[in-house]
Amino acid sequence: MLFRSLHKFNVMLFAASCDSVTKNSEFAKALKLDYPILSDPKGEVASAYGVYNEIRKFSSRTTFIIGKDGKLLAIDRRVDVKNHGQDLVEKLGELGIERSEERRVGKECRSRWSPYH
Repeated sequence: MLFRSLHKFNVMLFAASCDSVTKNSEFAKALKLDYPILSDPKGEVASAYGVYNEIRKFSSRTTFIIGKDGKLLAIDRRVDVKNHGQDLVEKLGELGIERSEERRVGKECRSRWSPYH
């Protein structure tokens, strides 16, 4: 299973959306996601990351890979929903991200990265 492949890396996995908490919760439940979806209904965080479309009131699908030291390692602005999980597994491998058998979903994120750096 693809998500097991992602969880073998020593990473924190989460999504963010400009939808409401209720809508994100319903979406996560419907898809049986095992990672959290952060809610940013005003688009403030998405704006800080440079992915918010003010006119259409939503963010673009973008993946940020942030190292443990808080440094931005990669940005994927061309997310292909069907293949993104596999693409992410490949990118984490290319970046030499540490592998771990321990699942890190839902644990504290130690990254000190901020869009304001």
